Amino acid sequence: MDDDELIARLAGGDDVALRELFRRHAPWLAARLRTVLPAADVEDVLQETFLGAWRSAANYRPQEAAGGWLWVIARRQAAMWLRRKGQDSVPVPVEDRPAEQDQVEAAIVRADLNSALTALGPQDGPDRAVWDLLYEQDRPVAQVAQILGVPEGTVKSRAHRVRKLLRAALIGKRTAEEGL
Repeated sequence: MDDDELIARLAGGDDVALRELFRRHAPWLAARLRTVLPAADVEDVLQETFLGAWRSAANYRPQEAAGGWLWVIARRQAAMWLRRKGQDSVPVPVEDRPAEQDQVEAAIVRADLNSALTALGPQDGPDRAVWDLLYEQDRPVAQVAQILGVPEGTVKSRAHRVRKLLRAALIGKRTAEEGL
């Protein structure tokens, strides 16, 4: 059974699927978490990660990579864990030596994202500020609102608009490439 099927079963409440997903992914997630967290905290954050996966399994899209989806959850859990301990953000772990293909794919993804970011308007615009603070710096909505001097609801609506604009830009690029 592949990861997509496991996550679908997890969305249906299958705890056996959760155990199997944990067995497959916990070792590498723990290794990555050790690069950003004290060793004593890794197990707790790992448990929170899989609890988060359990809760959000219904939102998983099979076209996503399960490992990437889990890492996003793990990174968010690590950020929340560190914030509770008085730190503002989680450093992004650097891979020792990613495979050449991984480097190529990462470069393509970065280029696509940088290209799509132009849809957010000027570098000093409000959408770019929300993108930077909320998604690049991984700050909570309340903190972003305080930094920008706007209500939390404004940050949330801008974040929604940012995601919508980026999604449209990325889908438009993909559609244009498929037409070639």
